[in-house]
Amino acid sequence: MMCFSDFPMPADFPNYMCNSQLMQYFRLYAERFDLLKYINFRTTVRSATQRPDFSVSGQWDVVTTNSNGEEEKHIFDAVLVCSGHYTNPSLPLSDFEEYEIFSGRCLHSWDYKDGDGFRGKRVVVVGIGNSGGDIAVEISRFAEKTFLSTRQGAWVMGRMSNNGLPLDMIVIKRLNNMLTWLLPKSLVNWSEERALNLKYDHRLYGLKPRHRLMEKRPLVNDDLPGRILQGALVMKPNLKGFKQTGVVFEDGTVEESIDAVVFCTGYNGTFPFLSASLHSAPHGELTLYKRVFPPSLQHPTLAIMGFFQAKGPVMPVVEMQARWAVKVFSGLSHLPCEEKMLGVIECDRRRNMQSFSCPQLAALQIDYIPYLDFMADEVGARPNLQRLFLTDPVLWMKVYCGPCTPYQYRLSGPGRWAGARHAILTQWERVAQPFKTRAIPEPESSKRVPCSPLLLTLGGTVIVVLLLTKYKVIPNLHGAAQMLDKGNIFLRDL
Repeated sequence: MMCFSDFPMPADFPNYMCNSQLMQYFRLYAERFDLLKYINFRTTVRSATQRPDFSVSGQWDVVTTNSNGEEEKHIFDAVLVCSGHYTNPSLPLSDFEEYEIFSGRCLHSWDYKDGDGFRGKRVVVVGIGNSGGDIAVEISRFAEKTFLSTRQGAWVMGRMSNNGLPLDMIVIKRLNNMLTWLLPKSLVNWSEERALNLKYDHRLYGLKPRHRLMEKRPLVNDDLPGRILQGALVMKPNLKGFKQTGVVFEDGTVEESIDAVVFCTGYNGTFPFLSASLHSAPHGELTLYKRVFPPSLQHPTLAIMGFFQAKGPVMPVVEMQARWAVKVFSGLSHLPCEEKMLGVIECDRRRNMQSFSCPQLAALQIDYIPYLDFMADEVGARPNLQRLFLTDPVLWMKVYCGPCTPYQYRLSGPGRWAGARHAILTQWERVAQPFKTRAIPEPESSKRVPCSPLLLTLGGTVIVVLLLTKYKVIPNLHGAAQMLDKGNIFLRDL
């Protein structure tokens, strides 16, 4: 699901990779498309500012520092900011009472390396996002005791879906997206929450959040409930303040002899190398049209990549953002006027505020498939489902009812990849390939119970007929059939 749209992951790679395997994939991609010659490594961007003639040229002055500490100046026709929003940690110590007197260590997840440094200690982890869940689980394998503090709780789901298949391959589908849109939200929430609670009761485990499942991103973590079950991890309410050697929670409980507090409290969405005038939002963050373009620029030659949150993999979205940005930079795609862009930004923010009370978080949210389709429309690469249904129904079935893999956006249009159709048709084979490390003998066919599809069909037919006869349903069905026949005659006479 997270591969580039024209370069599938190697078949022997696991479905969920570790960081070293992902880095290996990036290297393979760079080698395949001969990208290394275009990249200047170990270079720090100090500033990116509009040139004096920006109103005419749309160009940028960029100041960098190389590996030797030497400053260099460049002129660029356009700038893509690809550093993401996980670069400026938010550590809100001043929000907690008496944090100054705490004798233990306070750190942000940005500074966290591994759990071994907390061996034998008592640790509090603040925040239950994906980073908070992962760090709490890892620390709990080394620490004497680990506490996970959360303000609102979270719905927790594992990476494995039915039959052990990857969750994202099962959930992120166009068909599911349509059903979610058509069905009442309360019904979808009830059904999915019930399924999660059958695995582990979120109320019993202290995880149950205030919000419904479909309103916010769930916490994806395979091990968190198990660590709670074993007592290695203890759920606690929101952190209120500190004592000299302990912490106080909002429900009044106190935990003493705390050695460290790890804050998984997010990041500030600012880019210090950009002009302060671009950070025009109330909290100093960037205002972006469709999470990519600052609407205030006279020329759209600056684009921000990866500055969003989605219920899906990041890489396909960033790739599509880059494809759209290049179309805009080259003049092949045009943005609306500033007034319309600001109106879209405000409309998206208000919609997201229904689920996210924090305006900064609300501004970051996107709907995975609709957002990809919007940008693909701008690029000219959105799959034509109607045409596929008429000309290639097998592929249509895979595209609409199967996982929304990135290859779908290489079937047609600019950047079309000849291997996209084959990649879609064989995607489940690549899912299965990493598991094929041991030959499983086929079960011997049983000869004691003669059974065949024909016998099952005949037996089922006999049972249905007997039941219908017993409850006098056949006469009613016969009457209904006569009414249908009369209706057909009437329609034919018209």
